[in-house]
Amino acid sequence: MSSHGNASSANDPRQPSAAKPYVAPVVAPQDMPIDYAGFIAVVFGIGGVMFRYKLSSWLALIFCAQSLANMRNMENDLKQVMMAMM
Repeated sequence: MSSHGNASSANDPRQPSAAKPYVAPVVAPQDMPIDYAGFIAVVFGIGGVMFRYKLSSWLALIFCAQSLANMRNMENDLKQVMMAMM
């Protein structure tokens, strides 16, 4: 007996009329989580410039790229992106 076919669709307990599309909850900008990658990029960047550690500078670039990749659409204005890249 096959589970694929007309007999299984008649016995399907799911109700397509009860399915609702997912709606993401609205979060206020002041309640957004902290951007840890951006903060770590700043700390490593300062350490790389002050102490001339090449590894610290490379880590700052990696964390900066991660912070830029994780930006939400509502954060993406030109001033925000430019400050994050600096």
